[in-house]
Amino acid sequence: MDALELGATLYVPAVRQDLFDIVTGRKHRQLRSCVICLEDSIAPADVPLALGNLTALLRRLEESDQSDRRPVFIRPRDEHMLARILALPGIGAVDGFVIPKATADSLPDYLRSLASDEHLLMPTLETREVFDPAELRRLRDQLLSIAHRILAIRIGGNDLLHNIGTRRSLVRTAYQGPLGAAIGSLVTTFAPFGFSLSAPVFEHFNNFDLLREEVEHDIEHGLLTKTAIHPAQIDVIQQAYRVGAHELAEARAILGGEAGGVFALNGSMCEPATHTRWAKAVVKRAGLYGVRADAIAAAV
Repeated sequence: MDALELGATLYVPAVRQDLFDIVTGRKHRQLRSCVICLEDSIAPADVPLALGNLTALLRRLEESDQSDRRPVFIRPRDEHMLARILALPGIGAVDGFVIPKATADSLPDYLRSLASDEHLLMPTLETREVFDPAELRRLRDQLLSIAHRILAIRIGGNDLLHNIGTRRSLVRTAYQGPLGAAIGSLVTTFAPFGFSLSAPVFEHFNNFDLLREEVEHDIEHGLLTKTAIHPAQIDVIQQAYRVGAHELAEARAILGGEAGGVFALNGSMCEPATHTRWAKAVVKRAGLYGVRADAIAAAV
């Protein structure tokens, strides 16, 4: 599994009574992955209910056919809850864990419980340390030692904005506000070292046009999976991951190895030495999400 396969990852509060139907795709057939959340989306008084629902879900997953199950991850409230969850029967049925508010100081506490390689991990970067380049480098160095277990680094956009006392605009994408600089910093800190990053949630779930625009910016930053907070966002995000026919033609030509060191296609310079990583991602996206027709493709 890699991050590109996650698509729009739906965050689901663990207090819901339909967790099994969501995880198995009975409720949202287009869903590719989900996170069962026991952290910020759960009020303290509802924690017992959430843990009870999770326990019941794990039991049903362990007893059921796993062929239709979507990749499922659990987001615990803290390292103490994580230890408790890891002891639940059936925990082997889940793919991994989202580590909330991950920092260089907090990560070791989680990793003590997660010493086994059984589960994949997705740390969420959402604290004020994100705005400190030295702290980001400290965390990156820790993650490099377990890079084979890091499926994606999730960007907690709303928490980051909370740290500076603001909220995202109703009429602009995340990239047109203060979050844009933070996303760029996270990409340049982690992506060159082989880490995939997940784009932050788009909280205004009734504005699909702006969501599509934001996903285009996500893609430009190499963020090829995104948190979804409402089922209506799933199709919008995943349709935006479709590849333009001209992009696919260029990617295949770059990977074909027949055109030499540099060549022109569709009015653009194509250079395998610098475009191969992009081209591989484009070809895989096309296989997962499909190809959209475009005017340029007619010239290919």
